[in-house]
Amino acid sequence: MSELISNFHFIRPIALLLIPIAFGIWWFWQRSTDPLLGWRNQIEPKLLAAMTVGNSTADRAPARWVLITWLLTSILIAGPTWKLEPSPFVDNATPLMILLKADNDMLQPDPAPSRMERAYLKIADLAEARAGQPLGLIAYAGSAHLVLPPTRDTQIVASMAMEVSPEMMPVAGDRLDLAISEALRVLSEGEQGASLLVVADAVGTPPDLLTAMQKESSVAIQFLSINSPDSSQNNSVNRAAAAVNGTVEQIDIEGNDITAIVRRAAKTRNSRPGEQGGQWKESGYWLIPLLGLLMLMSFRRETTEEQTA
Repeated sequence: MSELISNFHFIRPIALLLIPIAFGIWWFWQRSTDPLLGWRNQIEPKLLAAMTVGNSTADRAPARWVLITWLLTSILIAGPTWKLEPSPFVDNATPLMILLKADNDMLQPDPAPSRMERAYLKIADLAEARAGQPLGLIAYAGSAHLVLPPTRDTQIVASMAMEVSPEMMPVAGDRLDLAISEALRVLSEGEQGASLLVVADAVGTPPDLLTAMQKESSVAIQFLSINSPDSSQNNSVNRAAAAVNGTVEQIDIEGNDITAIVRRAAKTRNSRPGEQGGQWKESGYWLIPLLGLLMLMSFRRETTEEQTA
C-alpha cells in the first residue's frame, strides 16, 4: 500500500485543469437555465421559496450527475497511474546458477553408480527442462570456480558438468560459502533476481557462516540432495538449507525433484534496476464503467403538461 501511495501520480497532470473549467461551465449553465433568475434579485429568498411550487433540488439532480461525470472524465484523461508497464525488452526468465560439489565424497557409490554420476544425470534433466532459459554452472570443493556463466544454451551446461570431477579441483574440501560468494559475484555483473541450486551429497560449511552470507543477499537457494533418502548425510543438507531459508529436494528417479526445482526457479522475479518498464501503466480505464453508470443517471424522463393532467 505504501508503494502504491508513493508511486501514485498522473501521466498528464495538465488535464486536471479541466476540473475548474468544468466547475465554471456548470455554474454558468446553472445560472442561465434557472427559471427564477429574474425574480431572485427582486424578492426575498424565503418569500420566493414559499411562493415556488416544486422541488428545485430534485430538478437539479441530473445536472449534478453531469458535473460528477465531467470531473471523473478529467481524472481519466489525466491518466492516474501507480505502476510501470513491463518492458518488452526485459526477459522474464531468471538465471539459475548450479553449484556442483566436486569433492572426493561425491565418488561414493551410494546411490549407485556414484553420487557424481547421479549429479550429472540430474543436471542433464534440468538442462532439458529449462531449455532456452539462462543456466550457469560453478564447481566447488575446497575452492569455487566458475565453469559457465548463465547461458541459454543449456545443453552445453550439461556437457560441461560431465567434465567436472574431484581430480580437477585444486583444493579438496567442502566450501559451499565460497561457491555462493562466486555465484553472487557472477550474478552481480549481469541480471538480478536469479536463484541458486546446490547439487551435493552433504554440506560441511558451518551453518552460521551460511546465515551470514544470506543476510548480505536475498538470493533464493535450493538444494538437491543426491543421497539415498535414509542417508544420515541428508541432515547436513537440511541444516544448510535452514541456515539460508532454502528448500531441499531429495533425488527422485521419477523426476519430481527437477519439476519442483524448475517451478520454484520460475517464481523468482527478474528485477534488474531501471528495467521494470519504460512507461507508466494507464489505470484510468477503471473509471469507464462508473462513467457509463453516471451518464445513465443524468438522464431523466421528461413529463409534459398532458401527461401530468
